[in-house]
Amino acid sequence: MRDAKNLFFDLVEANRNGEAKGIYSVCSSNQEVLEACLKQAKADRSMLLIESTSNQVDQFGGYTGMRPADFVHYVRMISTKVDFPNEMLLLGGDHLGPNPWKNLPAEKAMDHAKTLIRDYIKAGYQKIHLDTSMFCADDSGDRTKPLDDEIVAARAALLCKIAEDTWRESFEGNAGPVYIIGTEVPVPGGAQEKENEIIPTTSEDVEKTVSITRKHFDKAGLSDAWERVAGIVVQPGVEFGDDWVFGYNREKARALSRKILQFDHLIFEAHSTDYQTESKLKQLVEDHFGILKVGPWLTFAYREALFALESMEIEIMGKGNQNLSGLRDTLEKEMLENPVFWENYYHGNKEQQAFKRKYSFSDRSRYYWPVTALESSQKRLFKNMEEHQIPVSLLSQYMPVQFYQVCEGLIEPYPKLLVHSYIQMVAGIYARACGLS
Repeated sequence: MRDAKNLFFDLVEANRNGEAKGIYSVCSSNQEVLEACLKQAKADRSMLLIESTSNQVDQFGGYTGMRPADFVHYVRMISTKVDFPNEMLLLGGDHLGPNPWKNLPAEKAMDHAKTLIRDYIKAGYQKIHLDTSMFCADDSGDRTKPLDDEIVAARAALLCKIAEDTWRESFEGNAGPVYIIGTEVPVPGGAQEKENEIIPTTSEDVEKTVSITRKHFDKAGLSDAWERVAGIVVQPGVEFGDDWVFGYNREKARALSRKILQFDHLIFEAHSTDYQTESKLKQLVEDHFGILKVGPWLTFAYREALFALESMEIEIMGKGNQNLSGLRDTLEKEMLENPVFWENYYHGNKEQQAFKRKYSFSDRSRYYWPVTALESSQKRLFKNMEEHQIPVSLLSQYMPVQFYQVCEGLIEPYPKLLVHSYIQMVAGIYARACGLS
């Protein structure tokens, strides 16, 4: 049986050969999101790519409190629960480099990045995005412009050497890691201000990045590793913000799309593809953006599902009932008491910020669901909805897709199953766009 890494390379080859085949990357640490996406992949009988970022998971715990080995154990625990085969899982590390320590001098930041890469490889991650595009504290140059390509490529090669050495020490005899290069990465979680236009990466910049990076790989004795560089991160012209989305325009990306076929074994990786329509996502795949990242849209769907459940809870139990979960109020309280994850992202007056805390596409609320008080509210919500049978007429009002699924006997009207189904609506869009469903 072919495993996830072999299937990944099959998809890369098929995409380069003109087939509308790709892979979506689930960038989330939310347990319900991961469980729902694993259910979707199981139903599709496809592999699943799950990634953690250098901010989420690092050698110090990141903002999730998990080190690389912890995250691998966490994902495999969920996959076992869903009965999803581990050999069909591909685990990736996103933006791995000095970014979490960019306020330090370059030498110190890169020392941390070396440890980060080493720990990711030791833990069993197989897809590594080498991202060294950021200025460190003592880097010279105009900071309104990108860091010099030679510096970026040299640092990427240095981290790749660490990855290769660690792989040989830890997994001798197994296939080596898959690498992603590229520096033109959209703002994680969406842009803060609406742009007039999102300009795709130029084909000239792609050629320059590939050429300089390959030169530094060869210089570092990494010719074999270069054969496992499968993708390059570029900007295809997509982005989203609080309440806007720039849809993919394939005509503007035409020259970029054609450029990738000039290089052996490479496809594009597209970030910030959240909230694109299914037809736009399929166009991206057809145009060789064969790896599609999705993150905030999945937790946005999770939040929508919980809000829908709470609306039904209030209708069933009565607004003044003391046993209500109070989920929305708890979320607002936690976000106000600890604004670190949203205050630099949500601008405007108090009313506008309050709206964004609930409904922004950038979904900064995703950072708060693991908080103890919110976990308790969610558990109370699920318990209440299990104890009070949901009238199908109410389900039709707040979860119309799930209403039809319940009526057709596809799912039972239990809160967790309803939430997973809601998240799977997003995962299913990506699966179909990638030709996996």
